[in-house]
Amino acid sequence: MPAGPASGTKAGMTGPRLTPLAAGLPASVPFTGPEALERRMGRRFLARLGANESPFGPSPAAVAAMAHAAAEAWMYGDPDMADLRAALAGQHATTPDHVIPGEGIDALLGLIVRLVVAPGDPVVTSDGAYPTFAFHVAGFGGVLHRVPYAGDRPDLPALADRARAKAAKLLYLANPDNPMGSWHEDAALRDLVAALPEGTLLVLDEAYAEFAPEAAVPAIDPDDPRVIRLRTFSKAHGLAGLRVGYGIGAPPLVAAFEKVRNHFGLGRVAQAGALAALADRDWIGTVRDRVAAAKDAIARIARASGLTPLPSATNFVAVDCGGDGRLARALVAALASRGVFVRMPTVAPLDRCIRITAGQPEALAVLEAALPPALSEARSVAGT
Repeated sequence: MPAGPASGTKAGMTGPRLTPLAAGLPASVPFTGPEALERRMGRRFLARLGANESPFGPSPAAVAAMAHAAAEAWMYGDPDMADLRAALAGQHATTPDHVIPGEGIDALLGLIVRLVVAPGDPVVTSDGAYPTFAFHVAGFGGVLHRVPYAGDRPDLPALADRARAKAAKLLYLANPDNPMGSWHEDAALRDLVAALPEGTLLVLDEAYAEFAPEAAVPAIDPDDPRVIRLRTFSKAHGLAGLRVGYGIGAPPLVAAFEKVRNHFGLGRVAQAGALAALADRDWIGTVRDRVAAAKDAIARIARASGLTPLPSATNFVAVDCGGDGRLARALVAALASRGVFVRMPTVAPLDRCIRITAGQPEALAVLEAALPPALSEARSVAGT
């Protein structure tokens, strides 16, 4: 007998004609959003402390600019993003030809991989680093080589060694680091750049730069073809819902984005909000102060329950629960059942920690009340 139609299709029809690469990819996402978790639970979180957003919100000037731009939302945004590029160039003492805005760092990572990585090309990063980068590498057929952390920080000499050994096309590094909140200072980062092998591009993700000590933000020549730096409006600027990020790199690399980017990806509201946020330096200072106070509160709450907060140059605190990851995993679940959304790293030994975003005082009050009983439950579940 002839074979019947494929499951889920009608006779004479085929399923989606995916490429072999796409067909072989898992149907997964790097993160499960809090909204998906809320749908599963059938209720809302009381404290949203897991996504590293800024609950302190955007600048009032940005809100006003977005409200004004909303009336013009019937028009596409400027595909050249000229005003935004000029403003970013001014802030970084460079030229618009060195700047490429895009739909958040995540979208820019995808474009970088698409531009540089062909199927089978080697790419290097840390084991446990930001998973969206690995998602894009897999999506374009790259081969990812991972290096373990050393002392809760990316191991810079080992990353350079692996890049040389594999002739890597890209080396991805977040500094300050997500998920641990740790950081390397200027001299170590400049040593890493000097150690890059010929043909390796360092993708330096500086999403948390506004919270970092000055020494953690290295002085790198924007014309250096070995490095592209990435920044975002999703953290200190409080505009995660708009998806605005940007890269700073040598003009030939920045110009190459024109070959593949979505030229209308940033709408008028997003561009207006980002421009106004960039200009309001006082608001960034206010957010930094509130984040610092929130991190101090998280550290105090963690210590009161016998847990260890790690030093952080970001807008979150990694809290060391000890053990092999079982306790941290159980604690994430126990906190969720009490209305508190937090996340954790997924790779040992980082997975002994949970990660708590700096939140408003009322959210931290929910955390403070929930943590002791949640920890007791988690210890029972984990057998610790």
